[in-house]
Amino acid sequence: MTTTEWLIDLALILIVFRQLREGPLGPRSYLIPLGIVSFVGYEYLDTVPTDGNDLVLIATLMAVGAVLGVAGGVFTRIRVAGGQVLIKAGLVSAALWVIGMGARLGFQQWVQHGGADDVARFSLDHRITGAQAWVAALLLMALTEVVTRLATIFVRSRTLPGPDVSGVAVLPKAADRVR
Repeated sequence: MTTTEWLIDLALILIVFRQLREGPLGPRSYLIPLGIVSFVGYEYLDTVPTDGNDLVLIATLMAVGAVLGVAGGVFTRIRVAGGQVLIKAGLVSAALWVIGMGARLGFQQWVQHGGADDVARFSLDHRITGAQAWVAALLLMALTEVVTRLATIFVRSRTLPGPDVSGVAVLPKAADRVR
């Protein structure tokens, strides 16, 4: 793995740690993780192979990503305070995120340091056509995990009671300012 690949993978793993501290749910909460996975997808996802059982592999890993993402979003604490939506990743949410992102990093390391023959044998036995299928499956798993986690947090934030759950401060009405 190149230094850039290490930095990207570590950034994806560590991004949840900034959410261990409660903070406002705003554009940065969405844009940073989406930006990272979009960049990775743009750089490394050339095609989505459809031969053999490539789509089965891709769909399976995307389903795993979706389960991890939804569960991570469910286990993220969301509340309204002072007219602002606040989020905090709990221990379960952080663990699920690290498991999902860390598993991909671990798989990459294993393949590069002795596991390539096992993956090739598995691929042959299960009619997976090659490395690009694995790249697509792992990248789409990460993208799915990020998108479903953020979508779950977004939906949950919209169902919170309170005067404004969009994350924008609420200005008092003129009648309230007079009092």
